[in-house]
Amino acid sequence: MPKRAITTDTAAPAGGPYSHAVVAGDTIYLAGAIPALPDGTRVTGTFAEQAHAAFKNLAAVAEAAGSSLDDAVKIGVYLRDFADFPEMNKIYAEYIKGTDLPVRTTIPVALVGFDIEIDAVLYTGP
Repeated sequence: MPKRAITTDTAAPAGGPYSHAVVAGDTIYLAGAIPALPDGTRVTGTFAEQAHAAFKNLAAVAEAAGSSLDDAVKIGVYLRDFADFPEMNKIYAEYIKGTDLPVRTTIPVALVGFDIEIDAVLYTGP
């Protein structure tokens, strides 16, 4: 089955020459979502404001691909400051719910201009 690229105007624009997501069979790969609005304006302010914006972008891309974050099997969270880890966990639980939670990796990285980036892999098969 060929891969299919997804782009949407309901999420922040891609920050480079890549798609918001790629569907390959029953798997959807979501590119990193950052705290920005669909018009490209960066969300600045508190960590919570940035985290909510990034999760909303990730959810919008999942929806554009015909899925939702409920189908996540793996999530990557990248934090500029690892001191934001406890607050991120609280916000994460607002978007990632259920009894069969996805695996997750959370790492500190040298993000420039924002505090969080999130990517995910979704599975839509039987």
